[in-house]
This record gives sequence, structure tokens and C-alpha cells, in this order.
Amino acid sequence: MNLSNLALVRYLPVETEFGFIRMRVGAFILSLALIIGSVVAFFTLGLNLGIDFRGGTAIEISTEGPADIAAVREVLTGRVPGDLQVQGFGAENEVLIRVGQVTAEEINAIEGYSAEDGAAAQQVVRQIVQAALIEAFPGIVFDRMEVISPQVSDELRVAGTIAVLVSLFLMLVYIWLRFEWQYSVGAVLALAHDVILTIGFFAVTQLQFNLPTIAAILTIVGYSMNDTVVVYDRIREMFRKYKSLPTPQVLDMAINATLSRTMLTSGTTLAALLAMALLGGPALEGFAFALIWGVGIGTYSSIFVAAPLLTVTGVRRDSGDRDD
Repeated sequence: MNLSNLALVRYLPVETEFGFIRMRVGAFILSLALIIGSVVAFFTLGLNLGIDFRGGTAIEISTEGPADIAAVREVLTGRVPGDLQVQGFGAENEVLIRVGQVTAEEINAIEGYSAEDGAAAQQVVRQIVQAALIEAFPGIVFDRMEVISPQVSDELRVAGTIAVLVSLFLMLVYIWLRFEWQYSVGAVLALAHDVILTIGFFAVTQLQFNLPTIAAILTIVGYSMNDTVVVYDRIREMFRKYKSLPTPQVLDMAINATLSRTMLTSGTTLAALLAMALLGGPALEGFAFALIWGVGIGTYSSIFVAAPLLTVTGVRRDSGDRDD
């Protein structure tokens, strides 16, 4: 039995004839509105920065047997002020606990504890965590306890920003060398579009923004670029094949030719990410939702932004004759 002939297993028809280029003005207006909204949200609402970017306390512990991360989180929730992160680390009996920066006022509000300033407050946090875990888990070992200073957090924030900017620049160079500068401008503008909208998503939802989020953004950049390169390859192939057809028609043909592949890849990726978001717990929540949003936006941009931008940058039809 040939499964390819069964309509039920087809995600999209093999051949489609959607007029994507005709919709480019509306798509550009929508994207511009979303970008402006993201920038406004960033400057008005700000990001809910995690421990990596705000500072706090990091504590590594070891248990006698396999660590029960959910139980550790349950013991500390409600007792420790500030943002709390509990996740596996290293071996199966090792756990990393991170508590966000707290103020002396927050510590003084807890019965039996006091602090004169922020530095003292972080030391008290360590005492609270130690007391709670020793009581709940006899035999527990504290392998490392350190305070993440605001200065270190600033350095991480700068390093994360540089990582994103460098990735965009390298993508620009790669596309320029593989295709033409018109393609590279379109691809990088589409990537910048995806990054800005992802940051806006975090500003609006106030999901925690931390180092895993930066990793998610870099993953989104790679995913979106891969999708865009597939479309660009088909565009160049069709420029070579259909030399007499108008550029908008060739672009439509190329997008439609890759549409089934694009949607199938996005659909299967989103299914896996949805399972991660629902079952991964608080430690993976921000990372998973960032990727879900980014895959959706990346798919949209490769179809409605990257390819249609070639009509604006003035892509050369003879670029299709260039050898790789």
C-alpha cells in the first residue's frame, strides 16, 4: 500500500498555488506593527529578568540517593523569598538551587530572620535554604554556595547580547557568500524580525528571561535561517529554470514548492516543544515557550518576510546562474 496516496496522511496538498507575494504589503504592515509593539513593550513593561541577569544565590547539593527535584522545590517554595529555580545538575543525586536577589526588607518580613542590607540578605537566604533542606533531607551535602553579584549578571547580559548580534552578522556573511547581497539583507532582516518579536513576547507575557532564553533565541535564529535557506535555494533554482517569468510569480512558485516541507517540519517541531512546555516543569517553561513562539514566527517570516523582501532589495535574476 502506497501511503503517499492516502489523503489522510498528507499534511498539505503536494502542489499549492497561494499568492504569497500579493499579500506582502499586508504582511509587512503586520510585521511592522508587531515590531513597534514589541519595542514599546520592552521599554514600558521591561523583561522579567531571571537570576542570571539580576544576581542572586546559587547552591549545589547532593542527596544520598537519586534527587527528588519536585520534593526539593516543594520544601523551599514559600519559605524562600525571591525567584526560586530548582533543577537537576550533573549526576542524578545532584541539584542546583538558585534564588533571585532579595532585599533586606523581604528578609526582615520573615519571622526569626533579619538583615541590614542586600549583601546580608543573600547570606540569610543561604541560611534559610540550609535549615529547610537539612530538616527535610537528612544526610544532604552542600557542595557549593555562592552569591551571583550584579556585576557578574551585567557581564552575562552583555555577553548574551553580543552572542545574538554576532550570530546575526555571521548569518549575513554566510548568505552573502552563498547567494547575493540582496538575499543576505532579506535573510538578516527576517532574523532580526524574529528576535525582536521574541523579546517582545517575553516583555508582554513576563515569562522569566534568563540564559536558557538566550540559548532559545540562538536556536530560533538557526531554525529560521535553515527554513529561509531552503526557500532561497528553491528561488534560485527556479530563476535558473524560468528565466522569462516575472519575479513575483517565480517567488510564489518557490514558496509553494517548499510549503509542504516547511509546514511539516514546523508541525513536528511544535509537537515536541509543546510536550516539553507541558511536561518539562518550571525549569523548562521559559525555554520551551520561547522556542514554540520562535518556531511559529520563524515559519511566518520565511514565507511572508524573507522571500517577499527580495522584491524590495531588487534581487538579480541572473543570480540564479551562480554556482555554489
